[in-house]
Amino acid sequence: MGELDDFRIYGETSVGWCAATAPNETTDEEGRPYVPELATKQVDPRAPKARVYDDPEVVALRERLRAKNGITGLEIVEPHEVERAARIFYRDGFVVVRGLLSPERLERWREASARVLKMILEIKGEGGRKYITETGRLPHRYSYGTASASRELLHDPVWASMVDLPTTTPILSRIFGTEDYHVRGAGGDLCLPGAIEYQALHSDIKETFEITKARIEAARRVGVDVRYRPGTEELTFQTQQLIMERTPPHVTINFLMSDFTWENGPIRQIPGTSAMVASPPSPSDEPEWMRLSTLVGAKAGDGVIRDNRAWHGATPNLSREVRAMPNVEYYGPWVEGERYYWKSMPHTIWETLTPHGQKICKRVTAEPGVWPAGAGVMHPIASKRKEAKAAAAE
Repeated sequence: MGELDDFRIYGETSVGWCAATAPNETTDEEGRPYVPELATKQVDPRAPKARVYDDPEVVALRERLRAKNGITGLEIVEPHEVERAARIFYRDGFVVVRGLLSPERLERWREASARVLKMILEIKGEGGRKYITETGRLPHRYSYGTASASRELLHDPVWASMVDLPTTTPILSRIFGTEDYHVRGAGGDLCLPGAIEYQALHSDIKETFEITKARIEAARRVGVDVRYRPGTEELTFQTQQLIMERTPPHVTINFLMSDFTWENGPIRQIPGTSAMVASPPSPSDEPEWMRLSTLVGAKAGDGVIRDNRAWHGATPNLSREVRAMPNVEYYGPWVEGERYYWKSMPHTIWETLTPHGQKICKRVTAEPGVWPAGAGVMHPIASKRKEAKAAAAE
């Protein structure tokens, strides 16, 4: 029996831990393996020297994580605590919410997550490697979104069904100050057991520091007292800062398929970094407390609602369990411009959504009878995804 037979996205598995895959190794767009230079900031200079479960350096890292991993006093809120969730989100740039998925929805997404990951892992690696590393990513880490030739999974009925949930919509509406926000896409990320490297801290998007009239109105809706300098039409510095802090352009909800433990690669989030001018520290300079600033204690079915501007990064999965976080991504109501959206949801899928789901997905929905180019093709290599998308467009 192969390791992918009866494969599940949670619980102990034989998937992962490929000793033939070198630390920090990635692939280029054609699938050729290489290890980036340290100066690129794409490597973890402190990673163990071998991708082996009982390697002495792996064991030492595991013991350090066992003793220290996790944010002390991590606040976790219930779905009905809408105001508290928004307050923590604005303050920290993220908030963990307990039980966003019902047991039925969790099981459905677990099955879908395993199904899609299996499509990636079935593509065999070369030179004794069990798997092909995704282009530009660290080993044993994959993105459900970028590994899709359409760059999204809104063509999948399971991902699409999660855009509007009774547990998430009230919190999103409070964060954005309105129900008139928009779905941007859906995907998520995962790490296999044996992902021994820390991913560099990063922001998914940068704050532009542009304050438009629409953004000012969005700030008013969430309670910002908009003030101007006496006798001018210029906003006070304090008001400008509050507007930037309280009007996130891009919000993602990552849903947990398994508990976050000290050893299975929980995401790390650095509180209070959403509107930072400075860039995150490099992997060489990152202090230990940031490497340990992880969301240990979040459970399967919980969700992490993230401001995509906040510093975050993946951490080592030294367990024998896959850590998967499928997601749905949203744009604020003041984010305008067709360049921010692409048609990745088939119209037939859109028709199955709730009325609110249909409303917020209009900008990413294809015309009737049009299948989004590349949707349904999963591949870790960028050139193969481009080929599939081009062939579908012909």
